[in-house]
Amino acid sequence: MSNNEVSVPKNRLIEQTIHAPDRKASPQPSHLSFKDGSSSNSSINGDNGHRILRSATIGYTAPEFKGKKAQMLQVKDKIVGSSWIPDKLVDEQISWFYNELGIDDVYFELESVNAIASSVTSLYAAKVAAFARADQKQEIRLDMEAEDHAIYIDTSEPGISAVDGPRYEHRLESKYLDNSALNTIYRVETFRSPGHVSGIQPSKTTMRCYFVYQCHFVDPNASEQETDLEIIGDHMFLTKATPNTKQIYEEIIKLAVARTGPVIEVFDIENSKEKRLIVAFRRRTAAGLFSALSNLYHYYGVTSSRKYVEQFSNGICVMCVYLKENSPTEVNLGKKYPPLEQSIHQITKEISLLYCIPHNKFQELFVSGRLSLQETIYGHCLWVFVHHFLNRLGSEYTSLVSALDPHNSGHAEILSKIKRRLRTETFTADYTYEIIKEHPELIRSLYASFASVHLSLAEGYEDELIPLTPSTAVLSDTSLKELISKSVNNEHEQIVMSAFRVFNMAVLKTNFYTPTKVALSFRLDASFLPTLEYPQPLYGMFLVISSESRGFHLRFRDIARGGIRIVKSRNREAYSINARSMFDENYGLANTQQRKNKDIPEGGSKGVILLNPESQDMGGVAFEKYIDSIMDLLLPAETPGIKNPIVDLYGKQEILFMGPDENTADLVDWATLHARKRNAPWWKSFFTGKSPKLGGIPHDAYGMTTLSVREFVKGIYRKKELDPSKVRKMQTGGPDGDLGSNEILLSNEKYTSIVDGSGVLADPQGLNKDELLRLAKERKMISHFDITKLSNTGYRVLVDDSNILLPDGEAVNNGTAFRNTFHLRQGATDCFVPCGGRPESIDLSTVSKLIVKGKSTIPYIVEGANLFITQDAKLRLEEAGCILFKDASANKGGVTSSSLEVLASLSFDDQGFVENMCVGADGQVPAFYKAYVKDVQEKIMENARLEFEAIWREHKQTKIPRSTLSDTLSIAITKLDEELQKTALWKDDKLRRSVLKDALPNLLLEKIGLDLIIERVPDNYLRAIFGSYLASRFVYEFGSSPSQFAFFDL
Repeated sequence: MSNNEVSVPKNRLIEQTIHAPDRKASPQPSHLSFKDGSSSNSSINGDNGHRILRSATIGYTAPEFKGKKAQMLQVKDKIVGSSWIPDKLVDEQISWFYNELGIDDVYFELESVNAIASSVTSLYAAKVAAFARADQKQEIRLDMEAEDHAIYIDTSEPGISAVDGPRYEHRLESKYLDNSALNTIYRVETFRSPGHVSGIQPSKTTMRCYFVYQCHFVDPNASEQETDLEIIGDHMFLTKATPNTKQIYEEIIKLAVARTGPVIEVFDIENSKEKRLIVAFRRRTAAGLFSALSNLYHYYGVTSSRKYVEQFSNGICVMCVYLKENSPTEVNLGKKYPPLEQSIHQITKEISLLYCIPHNKFQELFVSGRLSLQETIYGHCLWVFVHHFLNRLGSEYTSLVSALDPHNSGHAEILSKIKRRLRTETFTADYTYEIIKEHPELIRSLYASFASVHLSLAEGYEDELIPLTPSTAVLSDTSLKELISKSVNNEHEQIVMSAFRVFNMAVLKTNFYTPTKVALSFRLDASFLPTLEYPQPLYGMFLVISSESRGFHLRFRDIARGGIRIVKSRNREAYSINARSMFDENYGLANTQQRKNKDIPEGGSKGVILLNPESQDMGGVAFEKYIDSIMDLLLPAETPGIKNPIVDLYGKQEILFMGPDENTADLVDWATLHARKRNAPWWKSFFTGKSPKLGGIPHDAYGMTTLSVREFVKGIYRKKELDPSKVRKMQTGGPDGDLGSNEILLSNEKYTSIVDGSGVLADPQGLNKDELLRLAKERKMISHFDITKLSNTGYRVLVDDSNILLPDGEAVNNGTAFRNTFHLRQGATDCFVPCGGRPESIDLSTVSKLIVKGKSTIPYIVEGANLFITQDAKLRLEEAGCILFKDASANKGGVTSSSLEVLASLSFDDQGFVENMCVGADGQVPAFYKAYVKDVQEKIMENARLEFEAIWREHKQTKIPRSTLSDTLSIAITKLDEELQKTALWKDDKLRRSVLKDALPNLLLEKIGLDLIIERVPDNYLRAIFGSYLASRFVYEFGSSPSQFAFFDL
């Protein structure tokens, strides 16, 4: 062994054995149980801690089908009449199908005579074909699918995952299990037939039968919290299941409804070598788990005799698998598997990893046994990482930047186009996948390095050997670098595989080895980001990967706040575009938040969740997994036997402050309650924008964001002495959204056009205001606008429209394309207020469409939507005479509201918070809450007016573009804020108390008192209030470059 190598690790159990003293709900998202002190009439505890089920009490007992013999005669008549099977063999084939395959009477009672006759005939034909094969390969395949049931029969070798053939498990999973709608939910029964294929020599292959039935629940509309099987159960399940099975299922379901993630239990069976594994989870939270589970136990040399998937109307899915040791075969003869007990232990532990990503990108390497589950999922996570961070611009772009003048608009446009092309065409997701797939040995070595740092076992547990993959030395980073250089074929492969090293070094902590997880989360040191592209360094970065989505959370300060948004994609092409721009968009949004948070203690942060193409309706599930997995890294592992201690290379306590954003407004309450459920001490302040019953101040209900935007709009009208009723206004973001609806409700201009997700609504003579107000109050898109209220020059074009003729004779071929570019048309617009739309909707390559003969076609723009216009495009518009206020200045009302909401939650104790900030169950709003909301609204408008006047004044004096001044003021305030917090001023008690009295809301001071607030609110938060208040007031009054004596005049 070289000096660069450390000791050779053995393949260890991923986590320690779970010691659970009882089976009560824990604050964790999942539940695993191995050693359990409970017992029942039908079970006792074995030496291994598993509950032992008496064989006579387990499983299912199908009711007898009394018409079975009569049906067999009808089937015979049908088969004889078809003449496909020789008459002398008909009885033998029917008897074999009815009596030797192990099919229970429920199937025969439900199935039609024609279908059974067809199945018998098809199986006979398949046996004849198999017998006649030259290679003597004995393959029998049958599938019959109907809307309410299905049957699949296939020959396979026990314990071997099929990588070709019909793959019936994937098929039934995709068609029936994972696509179950509310009224079409299916249960599955599958078993390996005890008999062999008649007419063929006995062999290693046996038949696996799958039966799928549509569920018919006792109460299809049961509550999600209901656990009574007689209410939530399927009629067939309740008829067939033994009392013991019902008891076990009910116990497990009670655990499952209290959790975000899966419940996993193992039972021994009396006088049997089989183990009964049960996994319960919320339906549609783990697509692909049914077939992936087979791959997992096959990997450990285990096979199943029976499997059941039971569904319940409260949304819980329960999978039950009977496992036993696989017999030696030609395929696995050379492999050394651990004892069954140890294999079951490891299988049970790894289900939590499988639940996070049931089918990872490198599943084939796992199924074939070339890599372990941990190694392939690690590879999957790195594939995601590489996808986001290898599409970088490189040294050539750096040279180009230095050679060109970024202040030259022509040069800037060239750089913008080159940047976009480089990021699109360099390392695509498919290209990086192909590279990574070709290097499984490198994945293993790089994973060993990752595991050697982050895999820890609780005190009292030792590593255990499971030698299923070759033992791999843990190499130093230098040795890994050399190994990669020797193993790859070209520069691109070296770049991709070297990114694994970057990732390993960047991970500060992860829940990868925590058994109670629902998604994978990584806290990363963001210093690997190139400063050329990301000049403002990030303070913190989280990466989250689940089966439904991927997500980031970025922040620029330790104490930071920002919304969490879910990004959906209309199709796969849109998804590819969103995936490429996701991190840069997240960074830009957080940076904008940092600039707009200039008036409040918190810095800027943002979270973005990108839904996978096939999971566009799974936003709620993806959000819950994102939040819960990040909380894994914020909360200490204090529940004994449930959580492995996380290796924390960061070493400091972290608290994240979050809020609602696109597609998450209705999920905030869940996040708040979940934080409380997991005993997070900061649950009250974790999320803002929550419902009033939890002490939240909803931005949309009180128009918090819009109040700030309106101050900038009204400021322009005031300075330019305009009559708002005569101003022609365009707005993106329709009456269905927060900002769009409130902008309509508070405005007094003449709307000439509105663009939203459904299409375009325009009328040069002015849109009917009453109809717009109706839509805004009802939160409906413009697709609901009564078009009879349009003038003869007005029109509406929806995204699904095609070949539309406008009143002026213009033809619109595609409604979506028309919607996406409408804001760039030259029309009757004096004021444009973007209240929604994708980031960079106006960039350097499209801004020229709004400039004619050097003059902007739109005189006034107030950017309500974040990042709607790129900075370089803003400068071009201002150069062309447009009066423009950017998002970081205009759109800051929401963050002010959120900050004051947090301040209240930190200032009150729990009782005071409930009494003064929480709307009662009877709908009664506390008097303090009403007054506090008005205070918040006044503070928002005051801050907006102060910044508007400061920017207007500075521009008038310096002629510097307003969008530049916005950033200049933000930077000046932020810098002064940080400096003030470090000075001795904070230690001056008299000054500190004086500033806090001015900065804190009067209502809080009157209700609680300054001394109690200082006692309850964390010191670093108060220090941030002190610095941000002094800095913002000083810069707003004296400008971004005041005289050196100005501060003493404050």
